[in-house]
Amino acid sequence: MDIPKTLPGVTSSFIETPRLKQHVYTSGPTDGIPVIFLHGNASAALYYEETMLALPALYRGIAYDMRGYGWTEDKVIDATRGYRDWVDDLYELMDALQVEKAHLVGWSAGAGTLYRFVADHPQRVLSVTLIAPVSPYGFGGTRGLEGTPCFEDHAGSGGGVVNQDFVKRIADGDRGSEDPNSPRNIMNTFYYAAPFRSAREEDFLTGLLQEKTGSDRYPGDFVPSATWPNVGPGKFGPVNAWSLKNHPTDAADFIAAQPKPPVLWVRGDKDLVVGDNSMFDIAALGKLGYVPGWPGEEVAPPQPMLQQTRDVLQKYANQGGFFEECVIENAGHSPQIEKPEEFNRLLHAFLRKA
Repeated sequence: MDIPKTLPGVTSSFIETPRLKQHVYTSGPTDGIPVIFLHGNASAALYYEETMLALPALYRGIAYDMRGYGWTEDKVIDATRGYRDWVDDLYELMDALQVEKAHLVGWSAGAGTLYRFVADHPQRVLSVTLIAPVSPYGFGGTRGLEGTPCFEDHAGSGGGVVNQDFVKRIADGDRGSEDPNSPRNIMNTFYYAAPFRSAREEDFLTGLLQEKTGSDRYPGDFVPSATWPNVGPGKFGPVNAWSLKNHPTDAADFIAAQPKPPVLWVRGDKDLVVGDNSMFDIAALGKLGYVPGWPGEEVAPPQPMLQQTRDVLQKYANQGGFFEECVIENAGHSPQIEKPEEFNRLLHAFLRKA
């Protein structure tokens, strides 16, 4: 699919780095203070165009399609490295753009890369904004504030727990609205709080449909497990990269990072994707009766994603860092799109203070 026409004031280009050719949007003055935006799963950099254009005049907006998404060169994600493929891609993009330090903004799964980036390269970070972030302990298969695995083999996380009909519809380029699993319906049902619909729905859908699919792409491979739900994480693709099995020290390493850039955490109060009872967490779905065989709260409770994130950020603050949690009312998983004025007010004030 062709890249949708950019909004006036945004430039689309391709940047060669030693690892891969990356598709990048830029806005604002070339000598401005860099603000780099990382998107989430089933999306692309173009979701940030309005947010980039709203930045104050002294900032340079940079948003890019991450490995496995959008129009960036298609290369495999080695999930055994956790988020490090994305971390290394960002590091090399910053070098290619001659950006020494930047404010970093990560949405959903994209925020997971920022925990690891801060742990590995804190000297290159001016600040961190987390929008509806995945837990520092990944997505699925953990319990309690400390992110303890529910099972030794991390069953309940990874590529095997993803809705395969949704994946097939991405691969088929489905733009319909008849089936509840169509990409259009998933976007409108779970990215936003009803009744919101984006005026850029067609462009956003085009960006979503660019996600690369397959057993070594999205969602990735999986292995059989003797414990519920009988699948464990594999070695390739984004969903396996999010499994705690493949990034077991990210939370601790993030907490210990020096120096500690300030952190802003923004989320919608009606988020169905990232929450303490996420509609994409197989344990939460099992509890609701949607997945048979759920072994109960004592064995596989829903992942307390918000509580885990808050606990990690508080420990980060206790060791000399700073974080602020802001909840936007009547917003779902995409407050920067649903409530742009409120989100931009928070972001811009934070950038000025950082």
